[in-house]
Amino acid sequence: MAEVLGIDVGGTGIKAALVDRGSGELISERLRLATPRPAKPGSVASAVTELVSRLGYSGPVGCCFPTIVVDGRAKSASNMDREWVGVAIDEAFSEATGLPFTVINDADAAGVAEMRLGAGAGLAGTVITLTIGTGIGSALFYEGKLIPNLELGHMAGHDGVPYERWASNRARKIDDLSWEEWAVRFDGFLQRAARVCTPDHFILGGGASKKYEKYREGITVETPIHIARFLNDAGIIGAAMAVT
Repeated sequence: MAEVLGIDVGGTGIKAALVDRGSGELISERLRLATPRPAKPGSVASAVTELVSRLGYSGPVGCCFPTIVVDGRAKSASNMDREWVGVAIDEAFSEATGLPFTVINDADAAGVAEMRLGAGAGLAGTVITLTIGTGIGSALFYEGKLIPNLELGHMAGHDGVPYERWASNRARKIDDLSWEEWAVRFDGFLQRAARVCTPDHFILGGGASKKYEKYREGITVETPIHIARFLNDAGIIGAAMAVT
């Protein structure tokens, strides 16, 4: 299976493209639909079905999802509707599309793409990949092996507020912060993550990673920082790689 459809379900958008799993390149146009509001199972499954149909694809699908995912089942809700908790995501999407689905956590998928083919290729020791967008997704790797469902963005931060509600790119926009102002918050998150996990490297991905030059002066954490190769496409690519 050199070419597999990857779907990245996010809190604000659902993206899909065919992926060359050997190179990580997208070999079709990347389609995007807004995530339905409320993001309930039926409406999200309908959006996924539309993307599959528009790409004219028939085969196994890799999908990443913004919740804790254990054996294809949602164990949290995060930026999705609470109705997802306990739902077998893979089965729901398979029933809607008629295709077999492999589903993993979205940050884990992005991390897999970067560690195999991107900025993390060749990095040794403990590596944390981060996706900075609607929330703060995180994936932990030790000597290249994924330890799934790390949720550093849910750690309590300023005044007990979870870091992803205070230091994500979405929080920057909501609070109308300059990049310099936001950097103080994000650096605080990196400092906490470094204390908890003692990583040898951070890899920054997601929307805010493209603007790193605008806030790098405010980042004081000593852990080396690398910018993701695949940026916003990492989830799609990693999801496709998850298909066995």
